[in-house]
Amino acid sequence: MTKPVRVAMIGVGAISGIYLQNLTETFREVELIGVCDLIPERAETGVRKVREMVENGAKAVIPKIYKDMYEAFRDPEVEVVLNLTRPYEHFEVTKQALLHGKHVYSEKPLAVDMEEADALVSLAEEKGLLLGGAPDTFLGAGIQTARRIIDSGMIGDVIGATCAMVCHGHETWHPDPEFYYKRGGGPMMDMGPYYVTALVQLLGEAKAVMGMTKKSFSERIITSDPHAGETIDVDVDTHLCGNILFSNGAVAQILTTFDVFYSPQAQARFEVYGTRGTIAVPDPNTFGGPVLLLRPEDQAAAPKTDPALQRKTVPNIYEGYKEIPLMYDYAENSRALGLADMCKALRTGRAFRANYRQQHHVLEILTSFTKSSQSGALVPLKTRYERSAPMQNNPLHGVLDD
Repeated sequence: MTKPVRVAMIGVGAISGIYLQNLTETFREVELIGVCDLIPERAETGVRKVREMVENGAKAVIPKIYKDMYEAFRDPEVEVVLNLTRPYEHFEVTKQALLHGKHVYSEKPLAVDMEEADALVSLAEEKGLLLGGAPDTFLGAGIQTARRIIDSGMIGDVIGATCAMVCHGHETWHPDPEFYYKRGGGPMMDMGPYYVTALVQLLGEAKAVMGMTKKSFSERIITSDPHAGETIDVDVDTHLCGNILFSNGAVAQILTTFDVFYSPQAQARFEVYGTRGTIAVPDPNTFGGPVLLLRPEDQAAAPKTDPALQRKTVPNIYEGYKEIPLMYDYAENSRALGLADMCKALRTGRAFRANYRQQHHVLEILTSFTKSSQSGALVPLKTRYERSAPMQNNPLHGVLDD
C-alpha cells in the first residue's frame, strides 16, 4: 500500500462532519493532519470528533489545529488542501493554497463566477498542481449504474433529460443559512452542481444554455436555531429554470427553486429519455439508488389500471418501471470519495475523476442560466469537456482502483 496523502481541512462547518468521518474511518488514501476555521470552536469540535473515532478503533492521526489558513499552507507536511469554506470564499482560499504550492480539492462550486474560475484554472496549470472538487456523488453506485445503462445502449440514443430540485429554502433547518441567499448562493449554485455534474457524466459535453430566472421573495425569515427570527436580505435569484443543449444533440430541462412548497418525498426528480426507453436516475445529491428503467416491452406487460380508479388515486409515475440492481460500490454517503480518488491519482500518476475541467464546465453551465435570462438569448459555452473514466469495483471496499 502506498503512503497516504497528507491533507489539511480549511473550514469546519456543517458539511465537514461527513468528511471527518469518512477521512478517518473509510479512505486509506488520505491522512487528515490538520484543520482550520475562522471560528476556533468549530475546529476544536472537529478534532474532538476525530479523537472519539480513534478511541473507538479508527486508525487515524489526531489532526492539529492551525491558527489560520496560512499556517496550514506553510506546513511542509501538507500536500493537499481541502477547501470546505463558503462558496464566496472558495476563490481566495484555493488561490492562496495554489500559490503556496499545494494541490487543492474544493467543495462545490469551483468559484462563484467564470472570471474567478478561469484564474484558478490558469494558476493550477501554470504551477502543475492538481485542482478538483465536489460534487463527487456521481462516483457513487447510483449515477455510475445509470451511466453504464445509458452507455450500453439499453435506452437507445439519448433524446433528452428532465431534472428538478424543488423546495422552500434552507432557512428552516440550516444553522447558518444566510450565505445561500448571497453572492455564490441560490438554488442553482447550491444544488445545481449535483444535477448538472450528473448530466454531463451521463450525456457528455454541453454546448449552449438558455434560461429564465427570478427572485420571488426579497427577504427570508430564519426559523432554525441559532439565528431564529433573524431576517435575510435576498441578493440572488431563487427560482431558475432552463434548457441545456448537449453536443450529442440531447436537450435537458432543469428547474431549481427555493421558492416552492413541495412534498419532501418529491423534491428531487431526474429522468433521462432515449429512443428505446427511459431511466429514472436517483437523487444526484446521494450516492445510492434506486435506478429505475422503463422500456416499451415492460410498459406493455404492466397490469392495466381502470382509468376511472386511476383518476381517484394519486398516480405512481414510475408504475411499470423495473429497479436495476446497483452495479458499483459506494451506495452509502461517501463524501470525500472524490478527494480520495484525487489522492490516489497523485500517488499513481493516473487521471482523477472529480477534476477541475468538469467543475469548470459545470460552473459555466450554472452561471449561464442567469446570463441567458438577462440577455434573453441562447448562451454558447466556451469550456470543453470530456467525461472521466467510469468507476471500477474493487474487492476491498474503501480502497480505490489503481
